[in-house]
Amino acid sequence: MTEASRDAPRRRQLPQNLDAVAVRAWSALALEALGQAREEIDAINVYPVADGDTGTNLYLTMESASQAVDAVFTGLEPAEPALVEVVRAMAHGALIGARGNSGTILAQLLRGMAQVLSADADAGDGDSHRRDAGDGDGHRRASDAHHADGARLALALGRASESAYRAVAHPVEGTVLTVAKAAAAAADAAARDSRDPRDCAAVARAAYEGACAALDATPGQLAVLGRAGVVDAGGRGLVAVLGALVGALSGETVRRRADVPGVVTAAVVTGAAGGATGITGAAASTGPTGFAGAVAPAGPTGPTAPPVATEPAACADPAPDGAGPAFEVIYLLEAEDAAVDRLRGRLDALGDSLVVVGGDGLWNVHVHVDDAGAAVEAGVEAGRPYRIRITHFGLGDAHTVRTQAPPRERVQRGIVAVVPGDGLAALYAEAGATTVPARAGEPPASGELVEAIRRAHAREVVLLPNDAGLRHTAAAAAEQARSEGVRVALIPTRSAVQGIAALAVHEPDRRFDEDVVAMTSAAGATRYAELAVAERQSWTTAGICQAGDVLGLIDGDVAVIGPEVARTAAAVLDRMLAAGGEMVTLVLGDAVSDAVAEHLEKHVRDGHLAVDTVLYRGGPQSALLLIGVE
Repeated sequence: MTEASRDAPRRRQLPQNLDAVAVRAWSALALEALGQAREEIDAINVYPVADGDTGTNLYLTMESASQAVDAVFTGLEPAEPALVEVVRAMAHGALIGARGNSGTILAQLLRGMAQVLSADADAGDGDSHRRDAGDGDGHRRASDAHHADGARLALALGRASESAYRAVAHPVEGTVLTVAKAAAAAADAAARDSRDPRDCAAVARAAYEGACAALDATPGQLAVLGRAGVVDAGGRGLVAVLGALVGALSGETVRRRADVPGVVTAAVVTGAAGGATGITGAAASTGPTGFAGAVAPAGPTGPTAPPVATEPAACADPAPDGAGPAFEVIYLLEAEDAAVDRLRGRLDALGDSLVVVGGDGLWNVHVHVDDAGAAVEAGVEAGRPYRIRITHFGLGDAHTVRTQAPPRERVQRGIVAVVPGDGLAALYAEAGATTVPARAGEPPASGELVEAIRRAHAREVVLLPNDAGLRHTAAAAAEQARSEGVRVALIPTRSAVQGIAALAVHEPDRRFDEDVVAMTSAAGATRYAELAVAERQSWTTAGICQAGDVLGLIDGDVAVIGPEVARTAAAVLDRMLAAGGEMVTLVLGDAVSDAVAEHLEKHVRDGHLAVDTVLYRGGPQSALLLIGVE
């Protein structure tokens, strides 16, 4: 056995430098620690919203990060990936899986660390990621790609804190940001003063101790914490994550004593050769929750963390009388940096607790707002939002309590539809639908759709957007309504005539799922067309049109260009009926005369036997002519 192979187990048990294996151990230990502390952290969650989910959000965020780390190792054993690959995977996993305000900040902390820990690898060439890189500078870069010493870990923790502060629109002291800043300051001091600046374990231990001290000071910095007699929940979670880092680098296990709530205890569970040392230690309870202590060291410790001021700082307490925003909105966003800068300004005006993390084209957006739809629409304007999650804080929670009369009983089922024109609105309303007007050039916002769903006051709602362009808006509205306890089915109707077909088969006494299937099938079996007047010369799928030409659009594409309405409509009908059909629905705008309507009805009757025709007047604001063929 070679000397290197004999040393390998020892290095994996007690790595003094941060490498890929240590990061994997850190992610697993952090997940375990957050899992054990989840209920405790949830219970002390009072800021920024007392919704009792900080522990759960941190756990789910770390779970995503840990899974991403494990995926990097898959198929490589016994070989190891480079440190840069693992820290980037950890940060990316946290970013795409971040939950809540605390989870989003944790993702940014990990991203900040990854930026420093991968910096030298980016500066090197492609070979810097290989174990067998050459001598000289190539060897140094390879070492940097696979290992980080204590000094680099301290720099990484400093970058993490700085990036987290920048990600939060209005940083507040006494929160996880303060704890992260204290951890970074303590780590920096340890790296500067340590006898061996390469020792990551000493730096991690100092960061943990600094975080513990800062956490105990949070009730004196944030009034809402002081009134509740608790430390910051997000900061408590970060302490658990840093304790896991100590464990991964030194073999010490930082755990909470079960018999004394809030007290941290630590034990060295394995020695350098894998045997138990029996050394244990407990934290001194100097603050209201007892997080001020340090783990029992395996060797010389780093310097004590700088003192943390306990005088209350100016901060943004929750709004009085629980008058804060009602919804939490989170989504991933693909967007350019400039668009994200504009998005920050727009979302900041809509609500509070704004955190935007990420970079390189992928972002995680978190905000508390009253109009969740507007927050999603802002994301649509900035780029491509997806994995949209909207959570209603709920009646009765400390953030949204308002005096109000008991709600009236809900009906079982309702229909909400976007309709162009007063005539169609009356038709839909007669069928029992709650309508949202579609004005030319002014598509409804998702907030309008949510209000319509609320007006329907039903336990179950079928949503008919009747416009392909409203797909994302309708989806956001449906998600927001679901968060309020309404069962919503979105049928992706692209035209009002498809909505009419869906309404025709709607049976409110049928099971909801069966009704939705029947309505969706009817809408999907209806081909649709629209007539419009060209405003200028343009290239189309049917050729070049001139201003004033009548365009016949079938399923959204220009199929016919004609000189006037009657002839163009007849040509469109012939094309659509060539594929078969049993019923034609015509929705006539105000500009279509009765004579044209009679001509089209006769055209169908004479040219297509056994096809019925139904005519409706769309009224003002409706399209020139809508055609549906079932």
